[in-house]
Amino acid sequence: MQNTIEFLMQLLRTRSVSGNTELAAEIVRTRLSSLGLEVRMTNKGSLIASMKGTTSDSAVISAHIDTLGAVVSQITDSGTLKYKCVGGFTPNSIEGEYCLVETFTGKLIQGTILYKNTSVHAYGRDKCSAKRTHEDMYIRIDESAASSDEVKDLGISVGNYVHFDSRAQHLASGYIKSRHIDDKAGVAVLVGVAESLVKLKVKPQRNIHFLFTVHEEVGHGGAGWLPENISDFLAVDMGVCGVDQTSDEKKVTVCAADSSGPYNYELTKHLINLADMNGIPYTVDTFPFYGSDAGAAMRMGLDARHALVGPGVDASHAIERTHEDAIKATIDLITIFAME
Repeated sequence: MQNTIEFLMQLLRTRSVSGNTELAAEIVRTRLSSLGLEVRMTNKGSLIASMKGTTSDSAVISAHIDTLGAVVSQITDSGTLKYKCVGGFTPNSIEGEYCLVETFTGKLIQGTILYKNTSVHAYGRDKCSAKRTHEDMYIRIDESAASSDEVKDLGISVGNYVHFDSRAQHLASGYIKSRHIDDKAGVAVLVGVAESLVKLKVKPQRNIHFLFTVHEEVGHGGAGWLPENISDFLAVDMGVCGVDQTSDEKKVTVCAADSSGPYNYELTKHLINLADMNGIPYTVDTFPFYGSDAGAAMRMGLDARHALVGPGVDASHAIERTHEDAIKATIDLITIFAME
């Protein structure tokens, strides 16, 4: 677990907005290659690390490297930036967040995401308390630039990526809080499973393909080229904690259904049985506002059973939090599933 948590913290502190994931993907590729796994990259940037089994049957186990973020959509006359969301999040969840604007030449320029009427002293409480919309938010860059021309002279352009500060922390209590635990916790889980299987030195019956996608937050991560003879597609993503949810930050969640409909009933029941039989702390939940790589693969036409599991995560798509116990429970369940 120590190696897994250290790897997770490294990932959380690495920029990887959907579509701009090269740095984080290289960290994952290097770690998997060091285990002796065959790793290849698809044309659209996803990673597949394969472990050969004793039969031609295959299972895909996926997690997504990409995270939420933004791109610059406008440079204003006053030298501030407007943005377009990459992924689904509310303006309230990023207000006041530090960020980095990445120019096309790779220069990183610091900034802060603000509401247009932030100062109580300048605008009064009523205006400052208004409902936030993305149209009313802007990025204040931390450079001497008071016009669009001065901003452009810094190298900033429409289309530049905006990376949110993750503020990742691993606490003595076992909690991990950060942006982008969705789904870097899942990525760390898959790497942990791969390490466990390599240490066991026993070939699984099926070929196990660990898939790390880079476009899940924009809806098409699991769609694209996949290995042959896939019977099961297991997505590893966050379990949504909330007042009306059963997910728990210290357990693995088995998701029975999300906004796309139910997951494969037989595979879902099987995962529940595996958790029961092996004393793994788990819960079953449904997610009304949610999609996954497994759903994207199904929409592509993949003929396989599909399911979703993941560690419970609080405050999703904002300042998220999970616990070591949930990560361990997820690793344990997937390791057993892969070794069947």
